[in-house]
Amino acid sequence: MTDKASEIDPRELELYKLAVEMADRVSARRSAANTFYLTVQTAFVTVLGIATPKLNESNWWNSLVVSIVGMAISISWWLQLRSYRDLNKAKFTVINKMEDRLPVSIFSDEWEGLKKDPVPGWRGRYAELGTIERIIPALFAVLYLLLLVARLT
Repeated sequence: MTDKASEIDPRELELYKLAVEMADRVSARRSAANTFYLTVQTAFVTVLGIATPKLNESNWWNSLVVSIVGMAISISWWLQLRSYRDLNKAKFTVINKMEDRLPVSIFSDEWEGLKKDPVPGWRGRYAELGTIERIIPALFAVLYLLLLVARLT
């Protein structure tokens, strides 16, 4: 460990710190985006719940427009989450590569630990946050689709 530590270029260490900080900022932006979209979806569903009696009395195309808008918000949210996942994946590829030159590989070791230690009785592997959090916008999209189908039948 001492040999590797003595070979570290201070500029590389600063770049590593910057890369880790930028990855953390992407995660913070993703969290803020989740909060925004969840707030928009909750408000939209609330308004929809209040307006449902009037929607049932109105033309079918009003329900179509409402469902399309709700699904568009859901799809936008899902795509943004996928983009954040891809961006963080790229950032951690770079961080992990940089760790090869450091005395300790914190993030690489953490990831290996997560992959090796399954939760007994539930799943065989670690479920990534990016995968789990994309379920919520998909559920909202299904909700809007069901509302449209219910209105048209």
